[in-house]
Amino acid sequence: MFQSTLLKRAARLATPAAAAAAATTVGVVVSMTSLEDDNNIIMKSRSTTTSALCDDKKEDESVMTMLGDIQSRLSSLQQTIGTSSKHSTTSATYHNDAISSKSSSTKPGIDVVLGSQWGDEGKGKLVDMLSQEYDVCARVAGGSNAGHTIVVEGKKYKFHLLPSGILNEKAMCVIGNGVVIHLPSFLNEIDGLTSSGVKSEGRILISDRAHLVFDFHQTVDGFQEKKLGRNKIGTTKKGIGPAYASKISRNGIRIGDLKNFDFFEMRFRELANATMRSYPGLEIDIEGQLAYYKSIAGRVTAMTTDTIEYTNEAYVSGKKILIEGANATMLDIDFGTYPYVTSSNPSIGSVLTGLGVSPRKISGIYGTTKAYCTRVGEGPFPTELDREQGIGEHLGVVGAEWGTTTGRARRVGWLDIPQMKYSTLINGFTALNLTKLDVLTGLAEVKIGRAYKHNGKILNTMPSCLKTMSEIEVIYETLPGWTEDISRARNFEDLPVNAQRYVLRVQELLGVPVRWIGCGANRLDMIDRGEGWDLSRIEGGDAGGDE
Repeated sequence: MFQSTLLKRAARLATPAAAAAAATTVGVVVSMTSLEDDNNIIMKSRSTTTSALCDDKKEDESVMTMLGDIQSRLSSLQQTIGTSSKHSTTSATYHNDAISSKSSSTKPGIDVVLGSQWGDEGKGKLVDMLSQEYDVCARVAGGSNAGHTIVVEGKKYKFHLLPSGILNEKAMCVIGNGVVIHLPSFLNEIDGLTSSGVKSEGRILISDRAHLVFDFHQTVDGFQEKKLGRNKIGTTKKGIGPAYASKISRNGIRIGDLKNFDFFEMRFRELANATMRSYPGLEIDIEGQLAYYKSIAGRVTAMTTDTIEYTNEAYVSGKKILIEGANATMLDIDFGTYPYVTSSNPSIGSVLTGLGVSPRKISGIYGTTKAYCTRVGEGPFPTELDREQGIGEHLGVVGAEWGTTTGRARRVGWLDIPQMKYSTLINGFTALNLTKLDVLTGLAEVKIGRAYKHNGKILNTMPSCLKTMSEIEVIYETLPGWTEDISRARNFEDLPVNAQRYVLRVQELLGVPVRWIGCGANRLDMIDRGEGWDLSRIEGGDAGGDE
């Protein structure tokens, strides 16, 4: 299903189409065979080494200088995959002219940065970079279980509840109604930034509809994990699940309740007593907690407002709004590898329900993915490698793969294309942010998990059954690696040829342009290929929505 959808999108893009031709130009031959299987078209790929097409190319020649040759191959390629020449001609012409375009967007609207894997993809770095041009930055789902790290001039800033856009002193930061907030952690985060010289006073707005996470929610989270034993979910024990459970059970308490403390006190006593009845042995210092919340009520209510009204008025007035997604699509309570998921919807739908805006107001949808893959906690991970040795150890150590929130070692593996296609289908990405490409430097060869096979058949979608997931065979494609340092690359042409090949192959397989490429840990270690590599910025084009 999603293969045909992505092929349609590829027909409108020179980027993936050119990448497909680039694959034949720079050494990856793609053989596509159409097979009828219950009226579905299964695209089978195999990669081989070719020399005839490469003999006349110098090893250090930039892929981008090959575009002329690439476009001459487009018509035959698109005949093979069944796309129209009309689309290809128009798209190729546009993107060839737009490759060098890196102008900043002046288009008002709401742009969204989302995690497309299992979290920790590096969303915060892109948000930090983009937020310098936005008027409003917002969080819409999750809580302090999220963790984003930004490195500015060698100094690390770690965010859990605040949007990374707080580092832009001109931006307003909004905590939407879909977020659950542990106020002690939230205020400590603000105080920590203040001590680091980041001024935030008057720039933070909290939704009066956002729900509170209490200390006893965190205690309950730990109880539940311990009770599950070897079947534990692997939560951060930050109380996120129990807080959302209180919300859904309709006995939760919202930020706006603090404005009337008598009402807050009544609700808190009811919730605390109900929780103690549900968990024998749990003790809650009700009087101590009430004293604490009374002491901070004034500070919190000064930041509290109707963020639905604020955000929509900002949109109408022409302000640029950036949404910073937390967690990722594969941790989505509905779309992720359930039950090994978070308790919210960290996919595109959370922008609507967690901020209170219309889908018509959304413009760019930017999917962030590592050049490989990681996961924290339990659950399926089809392309996982052994973290303790070989390539797995390389990815874990060089990539500094330890959780920002928990400090746990992240599991590591190769980039998983079927998983990414699924994420792309759900979110409708208009551009990709490919992070940590530099971590692959030094590997003799790099692999891409290109397809899933189960019981001898290629799967066309992401299985919902964990048993099926555990039985999946991953079909890999191998590309040559590179040894050159890429941390100073600021243009696509600066990358080694083999690194360019890798990016173009990912782009082709997903049918979405890769606009940003992460080349190092520092704030500026990133390539921005420009707005010509963003579907939402193409005049008259779609925004990556449903076909």
